[in-house]
Amino acid sequence: MVARLIDVDPELAYEHAQEAVRRGGRVDIVREAAGLAAYRTGRYAEALRELRTVRRLNGSSEHLPVMADCERGLERPERAIALAATPEAETLEPSAKVELAIVVSGARGDLGELDAALAVLDQIEVPRGERLLEARVAVARSLVHEAAGRPDAAAHALAGFTADEIRAASGEVDEEDDVVVYDLTEELVPEPETPDDAAATEGDDTDTSADTPRGDAQVADGESDDAALEADDPTSGATQTAEAVAPDERGDAPEDDAETDSTEDEK
Repeated sequence: MVARLIDVDPELAYEHAQEAVRRGGRVDIVREAAGLAAYRTGRYAEALRELRTVRRLNGSSEHLPVMADCERGLERPERAIALAATPEAETLEPSAKVELAIVVSGARGDLGELDAALAVLDQIEVPRGERLLEARVAVARSLVHEAAGRPDAAAHALAGFTADEIRAASGEVDEEDDVVVYDLTEELVPEPETPDDAAATEGDDTDTSADTPRGDAQVADGESDDAALEADDPTSGATQTAEAVAPDERGDAPEDDAETDSTEDEK
């Protein structure tokens, strides 16, 4: 149901995903659906948390491009760039590497580094036959040219593609488009909690509001603690390094310190 709805009604898809998490929160495909639905509805901090949980459950880094884009959504382009520089990025499939490069280009643009954004796109090698992916790179290049005040170059970047291809590359889909359906709400029953599960999920109510500019993220049953995830996250060191090089000017760090002090007092 989530996959059926995510392109036509992301908010409803998110609601279905939350119900699935309540029924089977330790199933990787359930958390994956929840993370992608959160991403599509702009709940970037929640999407990051869910996709980190997925990686912890199945060891896959396939959603690294989405995670990097979530960092952009949280106004942390430096972290997005840092994720792309991790060893896990080298393990991605060729098409996923292209998606990650598009995100990095956007992050460079967020920082005002338009020439660097174009340079990233120029280095992309799209796998043969990936027409939609070619269009996505072209759309990204067009957006950079527009941001640089070069409308003619922006139009030229899209010249080799049809209007339908540009629409699809921009994320617009028709309700009639075929989708793969995973019914995540049927045949899922609450799993008995083991001592290991209790330890893994202890502290799930950790407040992530400091990471969420819009305050949208909702803590769902069965979520893994962010602190535990960061300890197991092979990319956390890279993002922390990015923060040290380019500290967040919006004051997130002091808020995080205050939250940590509060947690220690409660203990």
